[in-house]
Amino acid sequence: MEFFESFWWLLVLLGVMIIIHELGHYWAAVLCDVKVDVFSVGFGPRLFGFKRGETDFRFSAILFGGYVKMTGEQPGEGPSEDPRAFSNKPRWQRLIIVFAGPLMNVILAVALLTGLYMVRYYKPSDSYMQAVIGWVDQGSPAALAGIQKGDRVIEIEGRKNPSWDDLKEAESFNANRAISVTVQRGGGTLKTTLTPGLDEQLGIGTAGWREDNDVEVGSVREGSAAEKAGLEAGDVIVSANGTPIRSSYGLPKLVEENKGNPIQVVYERDGVRKTTTVTPTIESVNGKNRWMMGVAISPKREKTSLGFAAALGLSLETNARYATVILRFFRGLVERRMSPKSLEGPIGIARMSRSAAHQGVLEFALLMAMVSLNLAVVNLLPIPVLDGGMIFLLLIEMAVRRDLSLQIKEMMFRVGFVFLLAVMVFVLYNDIAKTAGG
Repeated sequence: MEFFESFWWLLVLLGVMIIIHELGHYWAAVLCDVKVDVFSVGFGPRLFGFKRGETDFRFSAILFGGYVKMTGEQPGEGPSEDPRAFSNKPRWQRLIIVFAGPLMNVILAVALLTGLYMVRYYKPSDSYMQAVIGWVDQGSPAALAGIQKGDRVIEIEGRKNPSWDDLKEAESFNANRAISVTVQRGGGTLKTTLTPGLDEQLGIGTAGWREDNDVEVGSVREGSAAEKAGLEAGDVIVSANGTPIRSSYGLPKLVEENKGNPIQVVYERDGVRKTTTVTPTIESVNGKNRWMMGVAISPKREKTSLGFAAALGLSLETNARYATVILRFFRGLVERRMSPKSLEGPIGIARMSRSAAHQGVLEFALLMAMVSLNLAVVNLLPIPVLDGGMIFLLLIEMAVRRDLSLQIKEMMFRVGFVFLLAVMVFVLYNDIAKTAGG
């Protein structure tokens, strides 16, 4: 049942993005007076649809993907005498038509985040924006570099006054590579070098530090030790066994080290400080037995909403940052500073889709925005078969002021197809391996 539910939400997620993407190509083609033969959601045999004007709008059997077929679009079709054929249009018009698909995915991502921020925006705390350390794992790269709880990172890899977003990027993209860090401690500063390790499960670099912040209970599992002790969603954890909790990583670590003994938890609810005792239970998580309280915790954020102008500005800034992160990720793969294990395929995205759908419309919209931006950036990579490959070829032809030979185009598309197929097989295998491994 879980499989079919995940599959359904994956279809919803991808379906919206595919339709938006192909509508970009379609509208641009109509604007440039190019004849569109087919607008298809999915590939393979036609299942059903309708014809409007000269275009067959259809749903096809294989629902992963879609396409807009224009007259004279494919290199192997040969020259067309139809003046409305794609191949007979000026190169700048063809460039607009090809670019319109990824552009629509960017617009979708910006629009979704803008709407989300207008409804709900979690404002980062001062300690988050100032990169204050709330936890350092023993024996971690951060601990070996001499960094301590309470330090404030004032510079990392030349970036001054970084936020925790900057710290996460720096550690994620620099596995096994030394980076310079300067922290403020008391009235002085400490310059050090930190070498993030590689998280084998996630495939990214990790330093073993966490932000300093109030820790909030996001949810309490029914029948858990936390529920029996009276903890509720929204409670702010102040301390556990007398140890101040200033990081969402600190409480699970303390619970694990306590080996099932009762834990005195001090928390705040509606501004009133209370105390309770929680006795963790041992549970199986991904095939491993762990002591658990039964709560999901996260850094506390101030919940607010933004006006349209502020929401749009933040959405543009966020999408620009994430697009840069995606490109840095691919660079990290090429330079072998990141592991391909961090790639999520259809199985992983299906799981995330189901989880987001259960959390609500806003969480699903956030996931759709992130995946839509990823789709746009990947599609713009200069790989034949993708939109970016077509744009690359058109730019070359515009530079040399002549068409490349049909043989060269067909060879490039064959190579691009084989490469893309190999990537898809690897990502699917990686998905299955991660699922089998828990």
